[in-house]
Amino acid sequence: MGLFREYDLRGIVGKELTEPIAEQVGRAYATYVNDRGVKTISVGRDGRLSSPGLFQALVRGLLAGGMNVVDVGICPSPLVYFSLFTLPIEGGIMITGSHNAAEYNGFKICVGKEAIHGEAIQDLRRILEAGRFVSGQGRLSEHPIIPDYLAYIKRSFPDVNGKRLHVVIDCGNGVAALVAKQALELLGCRVTGLYCDLDGRFPNHHPDPTVLENLQDLMAAVKQHQADVGIGYDGDADRIGAIDEQGQVLWGDRLLVVYARDILAAKPGSTIISEVKASQCLYDDIAKQGGRPVMWKTGHSLIKSKMKSEKAVLAGEMSGHMFFADRYFGYDDAIYASCRLIEILSKSPRPLSSLVADLPQTSVTPEIRVDMPDAVKFDVVKRVHERFAGYLKTRHEIGQHRLPLRDLVTIDGVRAIFDDGWGLIRASNTQPALVLRFEATSPARLDVIRTTVEHELADAKTSLGQ
Repeated sequence: MGLFREYDLRGIVGKELTEPIAEQVGRAYATYVNDRGVKTISVGRDGRLSSPGLFQALVRGLLAGGMNVVDVGICPSPLVYFSLFTLPIEGGIMITGSHNAAEYNGFKICVGKEAIHGEAIQDLRRILEAGRFVSGQGRLSEHPIIPDYLAYIKRSFPDVNGKRLHVVIDCGNGVAALVAKQALELLGCRVTGLYCDLDGRFPNHHPDPTVLENLQDLMAAVKQHQADVGIGYDGDADRIGAIDEQGQVLWGDRLLVVYARDILAAKPGSTIISEVKASQCLYDDIAKQGGRPVMWKTGHSLIKSKMKSEKAVLAGEMSGHMFFADRYFGYDDAIYASCRLIEILSKSPRPLSSLVADLPQTSVTPEIRVDMPDAVKFDVVKRVHERFAGYLKTRHEIGQHRLPLRDLVTIDGVRAIFDDGWGLIRASNTQPALVLRFEATSPARLDVIRTTVEHELADAKTSLGQ
């Protein structure tokens, strides 16, 4: 089933995901955790039009499997994660389509305090397909989680005075609209909100702050209001997008530099993790500031697991997932990340743009998505890997520009390293697409590397009939 992805369940409502399937997911979850000591879980949902029906169906399945369910209400995904650490429960499920289009929805599934991924999700699929479920009679209760979360934010930043800061936020009509403005106002900020009414149709723009097109209104509003910072959120508020006071995008890897420098100043030697799409400048700067940089796979569940094994204090992705284990619980929370950014700005005499102005100036693309059917996207990446591995083995220079290949990073897709830059091709775990990114020492070299890598991709697609 295409619904079961690498680290969550997600699909088009009415096709891959229906209410009967949601009920079966509930039954399968209850069966999966039956011998794992999980008796009570939280369930939250986003503001999509399909979420109420999926919630009712999922809960029916959970209760029929003997699970006790705590309804934490309509809220961001990070608040379901928050409930795992603050309520007497042993797991949780968030109903959300995250940053996907309005016709999508899905489930982020936690056992204990961790989101399951990979083979654990496939185990859940196998239970569902077998149809042999445990039975019982669970209880449903309610515990709205937003008030608890806002009280926690207030306690966590007692010394932050954001009164001189003007923040523009763009909630994209997602569930950040229920929490973000209040949280930032608790820190004393003056907040101007864009699209802060909950609307699961996302009528103003797609709720994904990694796409430049979706940030245009926020960028314009920052300049119009002469604000200190702009902050955008995705549909379930686990991804953050940042705009500096000049109206320029601070992509995820440069934003992570801001957080890393702040933490490493207090905790030198700390481990900080990012992923294969991130700039080499990030990894170099973490090391320069006395930290230990680790490159890892893309994916919120995968990053969280790696943080735990590496005892990292911070991690971040280009997609805007920021994970704080320093003074927090180690999961991705864009609203908490917003508060940490305000804390940094409130104690700095310099504007946001200046905090990363000393980084080397490279030419870099944003994430580039290339549509590719789920059924073949991993095969295409495998074929690209085979082509590059052949070049590396034979020391053969690539393409008409005769680029020498220095190395390959293959922990997640293929990151081809050249003398003056790199190019990445990987399969998205959340969309029927490939994700590409490129970085080089100059615009001219960026064009050469991008042209060369995209040519290899085109040949790989052709060889597979795409």
